[in-house]
Amino acid sequence: MSNAGLDAAMAERGGKVVRASVGDRYVMEEMRKGDFNFGGEQSGHLIYRDLNTTGDGIVAAVQLLSVMVRTGKPLSELRKVLTKFPQAQRNLRVSQKPPVESVPGLRKAVEDVETTLAKTGAGRVLVRYSGTEPLVRILVEGADSSQIESLADSLRDAFEAHLCA
Repeated sequence: MSNAGLDAAMAERGGKVVRASVGDRYVMEEMRKGDFNFGGEQSGHLIYRDLNTTGDGIVAAVQLLSVMVRTGKPLSELRKVLTKFPQAQRNLRVSQKPPVESVPGLRKAVEDVETTLAKTGAGRVLVRYSGTEPLVRILVEGADSSQIESLADSLRDAFEAHLCA
């Protein structure tokens, strides 16, 4: 669920973002596959593979302080390397969790939003079920805040019509 601004910032510096399923376990799995040392999630779980195998807030704080000392820059300046894209998130309680692609109305709703975002040249949709609650989590990201809010509402309405009791 990392913000697309991260992709842009990494690309500007010759890097790339590799996406994994949500959860430290899946992030670490991708890190091992690609022999990456650093990974994390938007929630703030940051993993430094040479130091630990799960997110560790203290290690992340020490690493950040180290960068501040090495560069002599305050955090307010360092944070400018990343310009976040607006995101709209919706969590909706559902009575069932079928694969989205198996429900024609849901598949079409997601495809319609993806098509709309593709016309703007930037944006994405992420729909996933919670692993611990009867929820569907909907994330829409793009350049225009009001547009993605509207698109997220349309997806929520589609899911509500097809999956809510």
